[in-house]
This record gives sequence, C-alpha cells and structure tokens, in this order.
Amino acid sequence: MTAAGATGELESVRVTRILRDDIVLGRRLPGSRLVERDIAAELDVSRLPVREAIRTLVSEGVVVARPRSWAVVREFTQRDIRDFAEVRESVETLIFVFAAERHDEAGIARLRDVYERELAAAQAGEAEAARMAAGEFHEVAAMLAGNDMLCELIDVFATRLRWLFGQHDDLLAMAAEHRAILEAISARDSDALRRIVPEHLASGQLAAQLRLADRAVVI
Repeated sequence: MTAAGATGELESVRVTRILRDDIVLGRRLPGSRLVERDIAAELDVSRLPVREAIRTLVSEGVVVARPRSWAVVREFTQRDIRDFAEVRESVETLIFVFAAERHDEAGIARLRDVYERELAAAQAGEAEAARMAAGEFHEVAAMLAGNDMLCELIDVFATRLRWLFGQHDDLLAMAAEHRAILEAISARDSDALRRIVPEHLASGQLAAQLRLADRAVVI
C-alpha cells in the first residue's frame, strides 16, 4: 500500500484520479505513452503509486498495458462508441426514470447545484469545468435512482463512458439538455424522461463519433 499524503488521500488514489481526469478530459491523447518514471517525476511521487494507478486504469478500460513496453492511453473505435451507446441508453434511461420516481428534496437540490455549476462554467467558456460538472450530473442522478445494482453496473464502464461521451464542445447545448432532464426529474415526469434521455444520449453519441472521425483525419 502506498503512503497517504497531507490530505489523507493515498498517493495511488491521487495519482489515479489525476491520470483518469487527464485522459477523460483529453489532456493525454489516445495512443500516448504512460511512462512510469516520467509521471512519477511530474507528480513528485515514487514509481509504485504510478504503477498501481496504471493498473487501475487498465481495469477501467482506458489504458492498455503492453508487455515489455509502455502502457498507452486506449484508442477507441467507432464500434466501441456504438456498443457503449447501445448499453448506455438502456441503463441511463432507467437511472433517470428511477431518479424521478425516488428522489427527495435534498437529492434534487444537489442535482440542481451540479447543473448550475455546469451552466456557469459553460457560460464562462470554461470547458473542463463544464465537462466535469456534466459528468457529475449523471453520477448524482445514479445516486438518486436508489438502486445499488444499477450503480455497480454503471461503475464497471463509468470511466470509458466519460472518455467516449464527455468531451463535448457545445457546452451550452449540453447544459440546456441537462436542464430539461432536471426539470423532468423534479416534476417526476417519467414519460418525458423516456423520450428526452435517449435523445440526449444520441446527441452525445454523435459528438463522440465526429470527434473520433476528426482525430482519424488528423492522424
């Protein structure tokens, strides 16, 4: 086990969080190498927590380990996007419907706070903050759904979902879609959510497909 820092957070957990955010926010691009000694120097830690972090990110599906070589950030394909989108639509629609049916006042207040932070960041053009809040919006909804099995299921591919669908460019449009979902959840309107959530997820899928196609052209 690696040592805890001044905040009490294990070094391996901190390094994992930093690398995960770097990947899902596009700071470390697909195919880029994750060199233990370089990352250790960059984050001022030993190589052990870096090695543990890379192992965790391999299990989360966003890093590929190459024997006798460097680990690299995973390169996703159009088929990956399609496959994940098919699973995501079923699971997340159910999550939002359950959130509408089961939330309490404290829960909806928390979801509204996340949305307002996303909107403020989008209006300020702060892309990373807006994207992080957008991802948190879905995470809070999963908590409001009140179904541990669904949360466990979404946790299996949560990091991959954040990478595939979280690097949207139209920040204000995403915030507007989340506002519509928030209002439907607040009104406990399950029928509206069964309509608007698939539309919301489809727009994220299209953005991901275009981003991947643009990267392929650049390469």
